[in-house]
Amino acid sequence: MNRTTPPPIRAGRINRTLLAAALLAAGSLSGCASTPTGPLGQPSHPSDPLESYNRAMTDFNDDLDQALLKPVATLYRDVTPQPLRAGVGNFFGNLSDAWSFVNNALQLRGREALDSLVRFNLNTVFGLGGLLDIASEAGISRHKQDFGLTLGYWGVPTGPYLVLPLLGPSSLRDTAALPADFWGDGLRQVRPIALRNSLAGLRIVDKRADLLRAEAVLDSIAFDSYILTRDVYLSLRTNDDSPLARRRRAQTDDDAGQLPDDY
Repeated sequence: MNRTTPPPIRAGRINRTLLAAALLAAGSLSGCASTPTGPLGQPSHPSDPLESYNRAMTDFNDDLDQALLKPVATLYRDVTPQPLRAGVGNFFGNLSDAWSFVNNALQLRGREALDSLVRFNLNTVFGLGGLLDIASEAGISRHKQDFGLTLGYWGVPTGPYLVLPLLGPSSLRDTAALPADFWGDGLRQVRPIALRNSLAGLRIVDKRADLLRAEAVLDSIAFDSYILTRDVYLSLRTNDDSPLARRRRAQTDDDAGQLPDDY
């Protein structure tokens, strides 16, 4: 697998993992029983007390995406050969492996931390700076993590769902973790600043281009896309492998404490 799924849909920092999971879950979610409704007839959710604001911000982000980001991403997809786009995605995925190594280590995920470190070194040295995903071809899996998930591992609750301007789906915990994630972004080390900013823009456009085909599928689903995005995001960002949770499972589960093969 040459392209990684990372995660939630973010206009600006679009999460491919979120959209892919949403597509897989759409069939089952759309068939579920209806949820309780709020005073305006909108589905309520205990983790979404700011639903009115979040829906308004989602509309703002969607309008901006349709006016600016989507046309640019469509042009990028149409004029850029697929092998080149694959290399671009591999390059940015390789940068994310370095920060994933740090967060896997902070979460005491030894094997996943080692895989992330090996992936980064192997692809950087033998994959032309990450343009080629040699590690995936060698069977070394990617275990994408960020500081928000690290906080969740150590027991910090997700908190209310929150849609951020430009950045899209988040939560109170993940918003608080953003400064650390920005600090750990490998692009911060790129100089000159003009090149760094150009690469950051390319990453946004490349990720948005990857979502164009999946977007058509989502648009065809007779379901509230806001609810779908919110519920999938919260399910992906809820970490049930914290030390406290593992100790509780240890009382009844002989396999408690074993980490999943992939997150």
